[in-house]
Amino acid sequence: MTQKYEIEKVKSELKLVADLELYQKSSDLKRLSKDFYDYSPILNKQLKNCIAEIVVRPLSVNAIINTAEICNKYSVPLTLRGSGTGNYGQCVPMKGGIVMVMSGLRKIRHFNKETGEITVEAGCLMRDINEVLIDYGRQLRLLPSTWRSASVAGFIAGGSGGIGSVRWGFLRDPGHLKELEIITLEDSPQKLKLFADDAEALNHAYGTNGIITALTITTTPLLKWHEVVVDCLEWPQAVQLLKNINCAALELYLATLLEKEIVDRLPHWCGMPENKHRILLLVAPDGVSTIRRLSKLSNADFYDLGPENLKAGTGLRELSWNHTTLHMRSLNPNWTYLQMLLPQPELEMMQTLKTEWGDNLLWHIECVRQNGEQRMASLPVVNWQGEESMNELISRCKDLGAVIFNPHAITVEDGGLGVIDSDQVQAKRNYDPTGLLNPGKLKGWLMNSDPS
Repeated sequence: MTQKYEIEKVKSELKLVADLELYQKSSDLKRLSKDFYDYSPILNKQLKNCIAEIVVRPLSVNAIINTAEICNKYSVPLTLRGSGTGNYGQCVPMKGGIVMVMSGLRKIRHFNKETGEITVEAGCLMRDINEVLIDYGRQLRLLPSTWRSASVAGFIAGGSGGIGSVRWGFLRDPGHLKELEIITLEDSPQKLKLFADDAEALNHAYGTNGIITALTITTTPLLKWHEVVVDCLEWPQAVQLLKNINCAALELYLATLLEKEIVDRLPHWCGMPENKHRILLLVAPDGVSTIRRLSKLSNADFYDLGPENLKAGTGLRELSWNHTTLHMRSLNPNWTYLQMLLPQPELEMMQTLKTEWGDNLLWHIECVRQNGEQRMASLPVVNWQGEESMNELISRCKDLGAVIFNPHAITVEDGGLGVIDSDQVQAKRNYDPTGLLNPGKLKGWLMNSDPS
């Protein structure tokens, strides 16, 4: 943490910044220094005492520039926060200092009617962006399950994929992020425009290498998705049917498979459990009949729930991705989870782990597009049995051929592919040369540049 006399000087200068709100109450500092990292007992232990000394909320880009200049002047760590819906501590101030809440920047600057690209400010909620796009006959390609409350820059900086990944892959795939407006953190902070090639280094970088103030992203034509549920008696039957659906000539926006023990614990509006494994689908209207036919061939129970109602908050997308874990934890906080890309063929690994872990591991599958191929990712819910046990499970999954995206690690790299991204590190050198932005979370910087 910065020393007391320095913080008082910082506060006095921040109070003079136009369009900047300051939060200094203990309750606000604690609340705005946390996200949903308590999904992980490991991160909870590591981060629970990390609290900002000041929280600021800028209402203009100029306020951000002035705040960055003050932080640089006094060497105060600056951590960026969107809506705080992340699960990995992305917005937690590990070194104290200032947390900057970006929710005051919520303008939708431009919609390109020819390309469908939209330019928005960092704090725009994804729900609000999607509502604007619907009026133009468009929709967002990728959404987290927290899309109703998540901010767009928070998703770009801290997310990786989600609803829509079955068709559109992951956020770092070329074509999603077209442009960024950022503020640097240096003696004289600059406002820069980064086009796609340079912007990629800030994509999924946890806000460690630049302050995103606005971004341009691609969209896709609007489809009025139908909700379809398919129940299967046997797990191999469910896995194979999911693969058949995923490979069929139809348009999907979500394809989720939940083991029956998870289905039993879902909210009642999902439909009554019948001791069967459940496939959740968002499909274009012309694909419903195909899923009905494939379900019948597999001797599975088919239910067409009709067009999706985005206003209700009780749709199938609310049961997918990290919301699945959320529902399980609401009943028993001892549940935690993993994230992985399954090896092919998938079933052998799943059955092996099921034999070894029993009901301490419950399968949750999400269909994704990875490097242009249809694959199965998994966010299994795991009964917490201690850190050693979790590390053994991670090692076992790797031995069986899975690629792990570790949700129990704090750094960008360990939560991703586990390798240093030199472009991310170079971007930090360029835009945050003294390493004040969200310190402690970019492993490549810690290894090469930060003596602490």
